[in-house]
Amino acid sequence: MLEWNDYQKELMARIGEIGKLSPDTLRGYQALSTAGQKTGKLDAKTRELIALAVAVTRQCDGCITVHTDAAAKHGATVEEIAEALGVAIAVNAGAAMVYSARVMDAFSVKHP
Repeated sequence: MLEWNDYQKELMARIGEIGKLSPDTLRGYQALSTAGQKTGKLDAKTRELIALAVAVTRQCDGCITVHTDAAAKHGATVEEIAEALGVAIAVNAGAAMVYSARVMDAFSVKHP
């Protein structure tokens, strides 16, 4: 497993370097990242739980470290995080099932 605190520091330093080289890219990312906050439809904790589920589906360690901290800061419990991750696991399993059906369809068309 990763040393998550060190990894997050290193990641933020590298992203800072990207921001210096391409400030518009970083500003654009930040605008996307904060856009949902402005609607007030979901609270910060819910957005962070969704972010963690997406982080798992996208297999993004950087997302995991950043959004784990943010979820905790917004009051998420380990039980709530586990439930959000359960949704990610179920959706990934569902996606595998859907694409398995596509394989079966492709096989039946190609080899009737």
